[in-house]
Amino acid sequence: MFARLALAGALLAASISAAAAAPARVVILRGGETAADGTLCEIGKQRAQALQFNYLGEKAAKPLFTEDEPPAFVFAITPSTAALATPATKSWGKPVIFYSVLPQANNKKTVEALNERTREAAGNILNNPALKGKTVVMVWERTHIADKALDAKYEREASVTLRQLFHLDILPGVPREWPEDNHDYFWILDFPENSNVPVKFEMVKQEFGKSFPKVPANDWGEPSGLAPDSGCAP
Repeated sequence: MFARLALAGALLAASISAAAAAPARVVILRGGETAADGTLCEIGKQRAQALQFNYLGEKAAKPLFTEDEPPAFVFAITPSTAALATPATKSWGKPVIFYSVLPQANNKKTVEALNERTREAAGNILNNPALKGKTVVMVWERTHIADKALDAKYEREASVTLRQLFHLDILPGVPREWPEDNHDYFWILDFPENSNVPVKFEMVKQEFGKSFPKVPANDWGEPSGLAPDSGCAP
């Protein structure tokens, strides 16, 4: 009995310690539109610039954070997600922290690497004291943000999607998956002090108006409307 109580106490202490390190806000977006070779196509490059000038960069027109409290860290997982984040991070004079997964000829190995690096990133973000109370941005691969098939295959401590790893399944209104045609939304998670379980979830649509008219701003779950000759992969 004493051993069980001691173990329970140790687990509780570890949980409290980990919870105390959670950031105040996590902003999640998926990578931009890509060409067949996996690099950003012209539309994806325009989206990267649009994000800098409108939402994510210093002096953005509709900022998700202020100049006094810029994003503390920006994380990416693939070359194209890093490329999407780079214009905004450069405007702040900050690097992209790269949980690097490079494309491999064997797609199974690529997926396994995405699984592993997503778990590592989520664990670091929820448990790193350097992030406590900060705002962080994650530019991530779509299916490892939210995907029903991955959630069914990898459950509980084996989870590989941010939806599961950040406990978003307990909040109302969180989509079960991220549609393939949508590159134009933010998921914004707010965490209370001393907790690694979010209390608020918000979806914000990226809208760039006339300044970037070719960049899709389709509603959630609707087609992007990109022409076949856009140079972007379907």
